[in-house]
Amino acid sequence: MEEWRRRIALALGVVSFVIVTYATVYRWAMATFEGRDIQFLKAVQVVVESLTTAGFGGHAPWESTVVNLLVIAMNLSGVLLVFLGLPLFAIPLLRQALESPPPTRSDLTDHVIICSYSQQDEVLREELEAVGVPYLFVNGDPEVVTELVEAGRNAIHGDPEQIETLRASNAAEARALVADVDDETNPVVILSARRVNPVVRIVSVVRDYRVVEYHEFAGADEAVLARQQLGESFAMRARTSFERNLRETIEVENDLEITELLVEEGSPLAGETLASASVLDELRITVVGMWIGGKFVVSPPPETVLEENTILLAMGEHDHVEQVTARPVPTHYHPERVIVCGYGTVGYSVTEALREEGIEVTVVDREEKTGVDVVGDVTDPETLERARVTDAETVILALDEDAPTIYGTLVLKQLDPDVEIIARADDSDSVWKLYNAGADYVLSLPTLTGEILASMLVDEVDIVTPQMEFEFVRSEAPGLVGRTLVEADVRSETGCTVIAVEREGRLVTDLGPDFHIGEDDVLIVAGRHEPIERFERFVE
Repeated sequence: MEEWRRRIALALGVVSFVIVTYATVYRWAMATFEGRDIQFLKAVQVVVESLTTAGFGGHAPWESTVVNLLVIAMNLSGVLLVFLGLPLFAIPLLRQALESPPPTRSDLTDHVIICSYSQQDEVLREELEAVGVPYLFVNGDPEVVTELVEAGRNAIHGDPEQIETLRASNAAEARALVADVDDETNPVVILSARRVNPVVRIVSVVRDYRVVEYHEFAGADEAVLARQQLGESFAMRARTSFERNLRETIEVENDLEITELLVEEGSPLAGETLASASVLDELRITVVGMWIGGKFVVSPPPETVLEENTILLAMGEHDHVEQVTARPVPTHYHPERVIVCGYGTVGYSVTEALREEGIEVTVVDREEKTGVDVVGDVTDPETLERARVTDAETVILALDEDAPTIYGTLVLKQLDPDVEIIARADDSDSVWKLYNAGADYVLSLPTLTGEILASMLVDEVDIVTPQMEFEFVRSEAPGLVGRTLVEADVRSETGCTVIAVEREGRLVTDLGPDFHIGEDDVLIVAGRHEPIERFERFVE
């Protein structure tokens, strides 16, 4: 509405200026070239008649060339104003009249209210929708809400800072609310939400870690520090990997290769499901887990789609694994030296976490400041050479812009093709570009943020994000002896997944639902710390 007021005021001002200017010039021209002195109001009438092409009253015809040219100019101006007015005012007003306004109320219950809309909120929506949890976007931009509604999303228009908007979103009956506007606005949203529903669970997405206490004081139950958590995720990835942890867990001798495989763009595996990817079955490759965006899925079901940029944690014979059309992802166990490029929140978090593990870190940044070892541009080979990139096992690109991150990846691959590159993407669409440029592991900040939010809010499934402590353990299961895996239903009962069994000195990975657990079997189980503890009690 404010935009329309501005447009209308501007239009009236322009038209008034044109009429007054033409009337003044016309009155002077009539006196000078026609010898007729007319009143200003009469001049205004003639100008209006000329601009609207309604006629010229008793003044026509004119004898002088100057006045005739002036009248022609006024006629053309009138036509021009009409042509400008139609697209700027008439058509938009007509379209607005025909379009229905975006919804401003919702009757949803037991839903998650998401205040704002962004890539990370879309990731959260997908996770909520996958398990049947209702959601509702609340956004102050009517065009965004209209687009969301037309795309089949649940959304209402309104200011999430206002109590009336939150009442209209049925916050009193909501299971949770996500404040994801900005660091200054979120506390206001939280205070309003607490007024409407004092017991609703509130999660605030915080950009600057220094303001967390204000969000919590306003009433947030939890705060998501996405950039800090991204840094912690990179540090965990740099010092170890699930592939390494799984290899160390298995004790029986076996000839199986355990590796991570990247499904690249254009791979024959891309778009296939695990069930339809016949090459995996023919080569007897077992997919233990998959990195899909910002989450790890253990023992994915057969209908899981192998999307581009998915990383598979796979087991199989060495020769067979090499035949899979996917790029092996290099990993290092507790590397001696890591280069961190970019020393913002993400870079600082990575550096601190790695140094706590006793790993030498060289920090590269464009600005000279405390904690930076090499000052320079990471897209400049000379800068990377000064950082001794060829002496490092891993380089972490923690820059806050995707273009230099992509370019830096290309430069790194030219300088040292064997170095492991872990990269941050601020836009989800940059992930495939970074993989194509040669990055080995890429995390999108919006994707990770959305998955972290989902892991907090979705109780129906256990979402494993990169910064979580995830374990592979060996365990005997006397309480499950004689039962099949489907009868034991370990995943539902404990949140863990049985991925392999050590039996009579060999490793069994082909575990169907009818697999019987034997007396001397040792189960290889995957899960987070708390589910692992539940599993150990469950199998006693």
